Amino acid sequence: MTASHKVPMADPRLGEEEKAAVEAVLDSGMLAAGEVATEFEAEFAEYCDASHGIATTNGTTALHAALEGLGIGPGDTVLTTPFTFVASANAVRLAGAEVLFADVDPSTYNLDPAAAEEAIAAHDGGVDAVLAVHLYGLPAPLDDLAEIADAHDAPLVEDCAQAHGARHRSRPVGSVGDVGCFSFYPTKNMTTGEGGMIVTDDADVAEHVQSYIDHGRAGSHEHVRVGHNFRLPEAAAAIGRVQLDRLPDYVERRREHARRLNEGLAGTDLVTPTEASHLRHAYNQYTVRCEKRDRLRQHLADAGIDTAIYYPTPVHEQPAYDDVDATAPVAERAAGEVLSLPVHPQLSPRDVDAIVDAVVAFER
Repeated sequence: MTASHKVPMADPRLGEEEKAAVEAVLDSGMLAAGEVATEFEAEFAEYCDASHGIATTNGTTALHAALEGLGIGPGDTVLTTPFTFVASANAVRLAGAEVLFADVDPSTYNLDPAAAEEAIAAHDGGVDAVLAVHLYGLPAPLDDLAEIADAHDAPLVEDCAQAHGARHRSRPVGSVGDVGCFSFYPTKNMTTGEGGMIVTDDADVAEHVQSYIDHGRAGSHEHVRVGHNFRLPEAAAAIGRVQLDRLPDYVERRREHARRLNEGLAGTDLVTPTEASHLRHAYNQYTVRCEKRDRLRQHLADAGIDTAIYYPTPVHEQPAYDDVDATAPVAERAAGEVLSLPVHPQLSPRDVDAIVDAVVAFER
């Protein structure tokens, strides 16, 4: 097959408004610890219906700092999913805690509450936090996971790295649990280049996190705890403020592309994304499932359609986690069958048609 139309997997773009915002920062001479980051924090917190926002250098440091702010550390255990980017589990380890993996729901790829309860029951000592990942932009089952967390007097942390603009029962993700963490990597629903954000309604957690990301600072030259320098630069925050204004439109475009893909692929044997009535999917990724995934991927590549696999190896099977005793058969099978198709805001109707036509033409 000769590709006549190229469709990229991602196409992050920064426009004149972002350039002007960065130039204003450069002209000001205030490149760090200035008002732009503070304004971005307040605006993003408001978008999430949260009381506090703390900007960080990336999504991983957001998760790490959030766990530190909640007092999670050595001797603690955090329940999370193995079917996610490794940063979710890495943040737990970086905070000094241990990871407990539970399997996922085969239709949503998010944590399965029943599997979570089984994993906790089999673990001697319970759990000290629950880390829910909103994979691909679909909110995790927060009602059930909140009940599990409450039963263990443990905080619920939302990993919203892929879910900007998603909602759970009309509430923005990040505002349901005790703390929510976002990433602004270039392929996310909005970007600052690199960057992250923590949102919470807990003033004490916010104060602890704010101190931790600034060398444990409590005053100009007073450091009350050991911390890191995880502060977001002013230029990145300037980009983020513009991108935040664009975010609602970006998410609507992703959702419209997903709707058209669902319609176009309805006659195929692919398993397309699900979205319960009480959830709003933000479609950072449009992920299908196919038993002949690798053949389909090559077929689409030949047709000029870029794709990606998120994720080919569950975290509990990564070499860095060889010491963790875990099995997750649903996640393990999904890792061999999932394939993400382009769904980004820059797609044209022609692009979406090209994706559908190429998938339909695939010979099973």
